[in-house]
Amino acid sequence: MLEQSRELLKSLGFPEREAYDLPDSLRRFPDGAQYRVEIPSVEGPAALKAVLEEADRYGIRIHRVSQGSGIQLLTDDEISEMVEICAARKMELSLFVGPRGTWDISAQPLTPAGKAVALRHEGIEQLVYAMEDLLRANRLGVRGALVADEGLLLLTREMKKQGLIAPDFIIKVSVQMMAANPVSVKLMQDIGADTYNLPTALTLPKLASIRRAVDIPLDLYVEAPDGFGGFIRHYEIAEIVRILSPVYIKFGLRNHPDVYPSGKHLEDLNVRLCRERVRRAYLGLQLLKEYAPHAVESELGAAGLGIPVPPKGK
Repeated sequence: MLEQSRELLKSLGFPEREAYDLPDSLRRFPDGAQYRVEIPSVEGPAALKAVLEEADRYGIRIHRVSQGSGIQLLTDDEISEMVEICAARKMELSLFVGPRGTWDISAQPLTPAGKAVALRHEGIEQLVYAMEDLLRANRLGVRGALVADEGLLLLTREMKKQGLIAPDFIIKVSVQMMAANPVSVKLMQDIGADTYNLPTALTLPKLASIRRAVDIPLDLYVEAPDGFGGFIRHYEIAEIVRILSPVYIKFGLRNHPDVYPSGKHLEDLNVRLCRERVRRAYLGLQLLKEYAPHAVESELGAAGLGIPVPPKGK
């Protein structure tokens, strides 16, 4: 009976077995590169400046910075400053949609069984608030955002079609969506994902199987925060780039306090955490250069990056 199920998967264009042979990925970013680098949890302008200072000190490129506390918890001035900095640097700025299950009044996402709700939106009003967050970010020049709800993901596709957000606005699906197989990730691609952040604990064969099924860039923590397992996979980066290209290599940080939702009261800590994330990125990228010296990295400003566009007159 196993063969019937395998044949159905194959007929639909999916791998029928795990990719234990770890085939090379022939897919690339639009510029022909295999990998880009992402620093997450960049909570505001001060943290962003620290990331860039450290990147310059270590001589590494950061292609994307992402933020987790949400668009709604940044002021217009703070967003505008981050937009200006990233635009000048020709790098992507990706801000999380603010309204989410864990910020809402429902206790369900905080219960052991209800954690599956995670950052999804309960009810129409929450979806409306999330859409408003995207509209505000777009208005301020942001061209990238994280979402963690299938319904909102579908709506972002319609928002682009109707001109409510820019057609080149990069929708990055959060790791907290947790789709972990080729069929589920392909579904996310089909309903609007521009990049997809895979769960942190997938083995190399499982990662390779997903790559066979989808075309969009994939994002993967090679160092994960404790809440996502705390894994440090630096020695696997060369293989991850080979089998998962085009891929965003994402450097989180193990063994640090939860800073969400963030703000001025945690700014000094956030700055220190960001500096260490960049140091970890340097360590990981050194191993990549040693074990895969011919792996191709994007330049800053490369096609497909959600580089902010400061509004005219700013």
